[in-house]
Amino acid sequence: MARGTFITFEGIDGAGKTTHLTWFCERLEAKLAQAGRQIVVTREPGGTPLGETLREIVLNQPMDLETEALLMFAGRREHLARVIEPALARGDWVVSDRFTDATFAYQGGGRGLPRDKLETLERWVQGGFQPDLTVLFDVAPDVASGRRGAARAPDKFESESDAFFSRVRAEYLRRAEEAPHRFAIVDATKTIPAIRRQLDDVLAQL
Repeated sequence: MARGTFITFEGIDGAGKTTHLTWFCERLEAKLAQAGRQIVVTREPGGTPLGETLREIVLNQPMDLETEALLMFAGRREHLARVIEPALARGDWVVSDRFTDATFAYQGGGRGLPRDKLETLERWVQGGFQPDLTVLFDVAPDVASGRRGAARAPDKFESESDAFFSRVRAEYLRRAEEAPHRFAIVDATKTIPAIRRQLDDVLAQL
C-alpha cells in the first residue's frame, strides 16, 4: 500500500482548531473508508506516553526558553518514531493537533528564540520531513482571547498577552507564506457552519 498522508492543524490558542478537528476527522474517516484506509488522530505536545509526560511539564512548569524548545523536539522525535512514521508506512493517514509549525510560532515568534536554532533542531529531528498539508486557523488575538476566556483554566501559554499571540500569529503566517503549497488557511473568525464549509473545500482536495 502507498504511503499515507500527514495532515496538521495549527493556530493560536482560541482559534478553534481543536473544536473542528473531531468533525474534520470524522468526515475524512468516512472518505478514507471507501479506499480501505485508516486514520490516526494525535497531538503535540503529546502523542506518546513520554510525549504526554513532557506535555504536562512544558505546559505547566517554568523553564529556560531553550529547555522548552529542546523538550518540544524531544517529544516530537518520539512522536515521529513511535506513531507518525509507522502509521504513514502502513498507508494510514495521520492528523495531528499541532506539529513543528507550532514550535516556530510559539517558541520562535512568541518567545523570541532565534529561528536558526529552531531550524537546526528541525533538521536534526525531522530531516526533510514535513506535513503534506497544514490547516492553519487564522484569527486575530483579541478574538481568540475572548474565546479562551470561556474555556478551562489556562495553561502558561494560554495565559500570555495579546502581544505574544500577535507575534505567534505573525510567525504562523510567515511559515504559510514560505510554504504556500503546504498550507490551507481557514478564516477562523467565521461562524462554525462557515468554517466547516471551508474545511469541506479542503477535504474535497484530498
